[in-house]
Amino acid sequence: MKVDIGVTGWGDHALLYPEQTRPEDKLAAYASHFPVVEVDTAFYAIQPVSRYEKWLQQTPETFSFVIKAFQQITGHDRESKTVREAKDLLKRYEESIQPVVEAGNLRALLFQFPPWFDVRKEHIQKLRFIREWLSEYPLALEFRNRSWFTGHYKEQTLQFMKEEQWIHTICDEPQAGESSIPIVPEPTHPEKTLIRFHGRNVHGWNKNGRKDWRKVRFLYRYNEEELQEWANRIKTLAEKTPEVTILFNNNSGGDAADNAKQLQQILNIEYTDLNPRQMDLFQLGGDDE
Repeated sequence: MKVDIGVTGWGDHALLYPEQTRPEDKLAAYASHFPVVEVDTAFYAIQPVSRYEKWLQQTPETFSFVIKAFQQITGHDRESKTVREAKDLLKRYEESIQPVVEAGNLRALLFQFPPWFDVRKEHIQKLRFIREWLSEYPLALEFRNRSWFTGHYKEQTLQFMKEEQWIHTICDEPQAGESSIPIVPEPTHPEKTLIRFHGRNVHGWNKNGRKDWRKVRFLYRYNEEELQEWANRIKTLAEKTPEVTILFNNNSGGDAADNAKQLQQILNIEYTDLNPRQMDLFQLGGDDE
């Protein structure tokens, strides 16, 4: 059973770092705790090649990156694009990640689509276009619209993902209407499955109008019972998928790293080949206040 646990980004997880850790040293320190990370900054801007090269230098040879797709590719900007513009975006994004690809450290490219990306013909065509353009890469697909898993569409969506070789991003998130998806613990890729924990803050999930909506949305701490429930699902998924990657995104209150460590303990997983720790100040199950 290969189950790799990590969190989204590495800048905000204070629990992992000794005091006075410089921002430029945090990834190296992070890689002493976990074997995989999500590059969420790639969502906000296509990152320079030099940045990926630097990140590779700071992490072990066995370390893996899940790189989020640029938001203009997934349509978060709500601007229509010509085919030429779409191809240009994909080409720029593809060129930027080459250091990670060439080093063999790419776990997946994560395509998270916005809440208005519902099940319809043009959206399915867009998924086919992306999959064809990036045919040689492992692509993970995450929906934020419930229609993909409603009624008869659920089986059709899963079958489509299998046929197109999309890695299913299974989500634990608030059940807050159309802009959230249920837990669908079904693998669709022969090699990989991705699980992302967004928390269960129902009241904060859809409050996009607030200035601090991102902090409110992901403010949640999973309890022992909830993680134990997921441990059973993960063991079942690991029997069907050679490689399961788990990422905690519930960091508004600083809970992601601690929950990740708790799940690691529940699953009795110990990682080797991590960066050496200069100071191991991490205490599992720290102060809940």
